[in-house]
Amino acid sequence: MRHLANWCSLGAVFFFSYPSVSAGTVYTTSHPQPPPLPAFHQQLSPPKSVFTRARDSLIRSIWSVPCNDLDQTAEAKPVSSGPTTPSSTLLARYGGDVVLRFTIHEPEEATALTEAVNVLFLDIWEFNSEWVDIRLSKDVVLATPQTHLQEFDGINGSHAHTPLMHDLAQAIFESYPSLTFDDPSPPTQDDHRPFSPILQTSESTDQTNIFFRNYQPLSVIIPWMRLLRSLFPTHVRLVNVGVSYEGRDIPALRVGVHPTNSEKSSSPRKTILITGGSHAREWISTSTVNYIAYSFITAYGKTKEMTKLLEEFDWVFIPTLNPDGYVYTWENDRLWRKNRQQTSLRFCKGVDLDHAYGFEWDHESNGAADNPCSESFAGEAPFQGVEARRFASWAKNETENNSATIVAFVDFHSYSQQILYPYSYTCAASPPSLENLEELAIGLAKAIYLTNGEEYSVTAACEGSAVNTDFPNEPKKGDRIWPRMESGGGSPLDWFYHELKVKYAYQIKLRDTGSYGFLLPSKNIVPTGREAVSAVKYLGEFLLGNKGIEGEEGLKRGEKGEGKGQEVLRTEEAGGDGDGHEEIEYELRRRRRR
Repeated sequence: MRHLANWCSLGAVFFFSYPSVSAGTVYTTSHPQPPPLPAFHQQLSPPKSVFTRARDSLIRSIWSVPCNDLDQTAEAKPVSSGPTTPSSTLLARYGGDVVLRFTIHEPEEATALTEAVNVLFLDIWEFNSEWVDIRLSKDVVLATPQTHLQEFDGINGSHAHTPLMHDLAQAIFESYPSLTFDDPSPPTQDDHRPFSPILQTSESTDQTNIFFRNYQPLSVIIPWMRLLRSLFPTHVRLVNVGVSYEGRDIPALRVGVHPTNSEKSSSPRKTILITGGSHAREWISTSTVNYIAYSFITAYGKTKEMTKLLEEFDWVFIPTLNPDGYVYTWENDRLWRKNRQQTSLRFCKGVDLDHAYGFEWDHESNGAADNPCSESFAGEAPFQGVEARRFASWAKNETENNSATIVAFVDFHSYSQQILYPYSYTCAASPPSLENLEELAIGLAKAIYLTNGEEYSVTAACEGSAVNTDFPNEPKKGDRIWPRMESGGGSPLDWFYHELKVKYAYQIKLRDTGSYGFLLPSKNIVPTGREAVSAVKYLGEFLLGNKGIEGEEGLKRGEKGEGKGQEVLRTEEAGGDGDGHEEIEYELRRRRRR
């Protein structure tokens, strides 16, 4: 293959994984160069002379030096001791903050906590039916005895909350890449093995894949995407799905092999959208989309199953729908959530892109969502969020003018390990294809469980917007209706499902369940990526099986489905490992009966 000679270059480019690499600015497009990095980020850099020598060596490796010479250069890896504690800038910004988990038992508790969030504009990290994680200043807890937080404590007792992170500044510091050039894994014979068309195991590939050892800034992700496009031109295209508020492209990798048989009548191309990074601080979602894209691209032609998935579908991978916010998390505020557009309040920027879409948009459903200073500010009108509006316009244009049929939409977020399906805006209405959505969602959870043993819960997205909802569909008299922590309206999940008629739409919240939250250590990138690859492969195989969009066509032709989804289910049933998914299925059936 003509791609063979480029594999060495591909590995070398992965070294460019640090935002202070000046060579990375060569790849920027029309937007201005980013401002100088703040002091806390500059502190991460090793001595300039060592870094410059390593950088120049890698550049020479990419453009002129054979692989053998590159290996000789890599044998001597200088080690940078570097700082091990947060800088004064990090301590000043985050040193006085804590993340607390509030456990909810009664509606009164939920009401007090919701009012505290609205009044104090607290930063809700995550919530589910049992708990709410909130980042707030220690001063808010200690110095404001009349706040709703104290009312919550009075209701629930002295142990209403539990600290999750004792040192937020240190956790943030450790989430940035370490600029040391020592290889954490010693070289093996596999590092020098010749290329083989046989698909290597994910473990052996990940051992030498430098790109996924750390989170990567946008200045590295974009040239990496361009490199994949150039290495695999037969089935990879680099496209833009829009332009951000600050003028950055929103890049995507379109992966698929189009049929060349002119005798076969052309039909709309079935397309699956995989997105991440709507919330800027959720770095693991961006890395996970990149990991899935890389896994699919490099597996083409090596296994029958993966080859078929790329021949039957176009896969559009969008690592970050919020490039402005993502860059801001690298250069200024690691915990920034929204985009970076100007609002009616000059000192409060940003719109929450996860609530900015047009279907059931309602910023008044939550007291804080109509204030630009709120983390969940939905804008002053539907689609006011620039990136949301342009992505939606791109998707509509694909279906109306470019012969694409979007058959599935998966939006990755973090954290809490949940698989959510429509609707998000309310629990009083059920989606028409509820049983199909639930069936596939359970299959996705099982595929993840069979990969690493991680358990993902399955529920309607509306139940994540409320603290607790015992009876989601048309509650009867006497049922408890608990307040919503934030608005569920304007969700891309609902918009794609209802407006664009995408039959399978999901939001998947990745690792973990609160130990690190948005600051998941980089060692989790590969395990989380493997879980997501398993889930997305199951999605594609499900759609090719005797179910979903292929089911009706197969029945008309008298064909029998060969979907891999059934195999996963049979494996699970045969194993009898009692992983709890039977309880999930029972609970979903119980809700439908109500």
